[in-house]
Amino acid sequence: MTNSVEKTAKTVEDAINIALSELNASEEDVDIEIIDKGVKGIFGLIGSKQARVRVTIKESMADKAKEFLMEVFQKMDVDADVLTQEDKESVTIKITGDNIGILIGRRGETLDSLQYLTSLVVNKNKQNYKRVIIDIENYREKRKETLIKLANKLAERVVKYKKSITLEPMNPYERRIIHSSLQNHKYVETHSIGDEPNRKVMITLK
Repeated sequence: MTNSVEKTAKTVEDAINIALSELNASEEDVDIEIIDKGVKGIFGLIGSKQARVRVTIKESMADKAKEFLMEVFQKMDVDADVLTQEDKESVTIKITGDNIGILIGRRGETLDSLQYLTSLVVNKNKQNYKRVIIDIENYREKRKETLIKLANKLAERVVKYKKSITLEPMNPYERRIIHSSLQNHKYVETHSIGDEPNRKVMITLK
């Protein structure tokens, strides 16, 4: 697919419109370089020179994310496929492949690092920040289900023994899952304690 074209016309505006039509793009999706503004000439004919522009489709944040991740995987000698989706608020990335557990790491630490670095890359020099969400072999959904079950099990223990329980250190995403799953619980409440990266959730009686 062509992502850059040069066009000439009587005016800069006409040249831009011709290029946009050929690229099937709108003006906010492209970078425009005016190569020559053109010269009108006498009576609009003698000595006239056409305007010339180069119009290039901007690289999407999803494309940038994919390009960055594929480069990382190549250096790690990991064979993986990257599927991206982009909307106004976020870039969602799904990674699949064989033997890619190394990309998840212990308790998802490698996955979180990949997500953080990708977010830095795609949001660099951008006015509108977009959240980057990376999932590998549906790890986040499985981890979410595990954490919800764990939260409810520990809440029962707190009620039964009337003793607070502190969980292992978790990242902000996982702590939110614990807080959210117990926020409407009748008998317990949750608090975050400690400092990053060792911040933990504590479950206590209300």
